[in-house]
Amino acid sequence: MTHQEDAGSLLLDDQLCFALYAAQRAVTAAYRPLLDELGLTYPQYLVLLVLWERGETPVKELAAALRLDYGTVSPLLKRLEAAGLVRRERSARDERSVLVAVTGRGEELRERAKCIPGALLNTTGLDATAVARLREELWQLARRAHTVADRTP
Repeated sequence: MTHQEDAGSLLLDDQLCFALYAAQRAVTAAYRPLLDELGLTYPQYLVLLVLWERGETPVKELAAALRLDYGTVSPLLKRLEAAGLVRRERSARDERSVLVAVTGRGEELRERAKCIPGALLNTTGLDATAVARLREELWQLARRAHTVADRTP
């Protein structure tokens, strides 16, 4: 099949979007047992990754870092706060802004979570070089798709 014919295929397995979707679901499923040991869901883990990296962060910036809207992030933060892993408070400088920070209990999870990236590498059989290359290609695709999406009315 030529490149032109492949690009116009309506077969499910020929769709880039479906390959990305299937890969995302499979990777998330591979994370599940590792995160179950920490009592976290995958989205909660992502929130904590941002907070461990950045420290106290406004909800707006947290949502932007995760490429999620406020309405999606807010329930995640409520559950993490109820579990005692994060705290939310209004900014003293700007009452409209809510700051989120990891609690001591959340910091303890950070140490336990350090094994997760390596464990996932072992699970997939990919080496660090292959992961870096794949990650860069995916980020490049995301940037290109985002640019197209921004131009679409």
